[in-house]
Amino acid sequence: MATVLGSMDSSIEWNEAESNSLADGNPYIGPDAVLKGVFTKLGENHEYFELQDVKIHGMEDDMVLATLRYDGKVKATGKTYNAQAAHLWKLSDEGKITSFQQYVDTKKLAEAEK
Repeated sequence: MATVLGSMDSSIEWNEAESNSLADGNPYIGPDAVLKGVFTKLGENHEYFELQDVKIHGMEDDMVLATLRYDGKVKATGKTYNAQAAHLWKLSDEGKITSFQQYVDTKKLAEAEK
């Protein structure tokens, strides 16, 4: 976790996908906000949460696209999901992450939470 947070610019702007239950804090500004509003909640709400089949696609203008799958199990319901996702990252000249936009199958996430 320290490595991930350390790769973020101090003023990172992080956005969860619209209709994702974690989008209530959009935009999360700064690594501490991302830790408390996203990563801590994921840990609290999931028996497990894993990123699978991560593929990185280089882009222009300091943008990077990652396609992947989320594999998780929600503690409250016991339901599992495997959802297609994409992450769009913007990097500074120093290589720090300055922005993040998540795209995900929010229907699968919502169904697992009910």
